[in-house]
Amino acid sequence: MTHRVTSRFDQAATSLIAELYPQLRTFASVVAPAHEDPNDLVQEALLRVLRGGPLSRLEHPKAYLRTTIYHLAVSARRHWAAEQSGLVQIAAHIDPVEEPWQVDELLRLPPKPRAALYLHVVEGLPYEEIGGLLGCTETSARKAASRAKRRLRRLLNEEDDNEPA
Repeated sequence: MTHRVTSRFDQAATSLIAELYPQLRTFASVVAPAHEDPNDLVQEALLRVLRGGPLSRLEHPKAYLRTTIYHLAVSARRHWAAEQSGLVQIAAHIDPVEEPWQVDELLRLPPKPRAALYLHVVEGLPYEEIGGLLGCTETSARKAASRAKRRLRRLLNEEDDNEPA
């Protein structure tokens, strides 16, 4: 019988991953293209980050992992679009019972504005930090979130107009 030896680091890393996973999975759900499982994005991000060394080496592991997830989602979207040679359709990978704040219309937004809006409104991050996570300036992050809000309002208003009176 083989016994697995777990060091303090392994226990600390496992605990940190268990703590961060639900938030990372929710973020991955928001930025994932329709064909990509959010859990796969989180796992791939964890693998890539851990290949570079322990999570303890990172000052802000959650922010670093979110940035990695965002870039993986963008990359997956580009690859899929090239294969399909058409527009990417964003579909829900969200459990509306567990996460009622998320609506189908939100998932119809492009990844960067969607991520900026999510990070600001839901996670309460400042635009400066969002810009850092998404690889853009604070102003760009603010504009992306603003565009996402406008488009989301428009989509929701269109839905209201299409409902029978």
